[in-house]
Amino acid sequence: MKKEEKTNVMRLLDGRKIPYVSHSYEPDATMSGEEIAAILGEDPDKVFKTLVTQGKSGQYYVFVVPVGAELDLKKAARASGEKAVSMIKQKELLPLTGYVHGGCSPVGMKKQFKTFIHKTVALQDRVFVSAGKVGYQIELKPTDLIEVSASIVEDIV
Repeated sequence: MKKEEKTNVMRLLDGRKIPYVSHSYEPDATMSGEEIAAILGEDPDKVFKTLVTQGKSGQYYVFVVPVGAELDLKKAARASGEKAVSMIKQKELLPLTGYVHGGCSPVGMKKQFKTFIHKTVALQDRVFVSAGKVGYQIELKPTDLIEVSASIVEDIV
């Protein structure tokens, strides 16, 4: 594990007095979410990835799903009230959110977009999401993640 480094996500959580545990690992560009869960020694159902989409209307939406799951774009569109949503291009991610691919967190984006988290979050006692930098994860209570990311809990996979 790498030396402790505070990310903006961690500073935001500290500022709101939301308890969390930070985890770091040596990242590899080809690493999947399931591999990250294995490095953390955790069930992949507890480790969530953050996906950014754009609706037909031009609005952006954030979806947070377990790393082993695929976002169902039809369910995502229905949840967001759009006719259709599509994933944004990777090159759009940093200017839009402030995060790079593999380090995108639902917490502390440049702008707060309407955010949805998969309903299985409620089945977990704790969950993991990116801490806003590749190689860093935060572990926190699902209720705290939902609150700090202003997420709506939906069936989106």
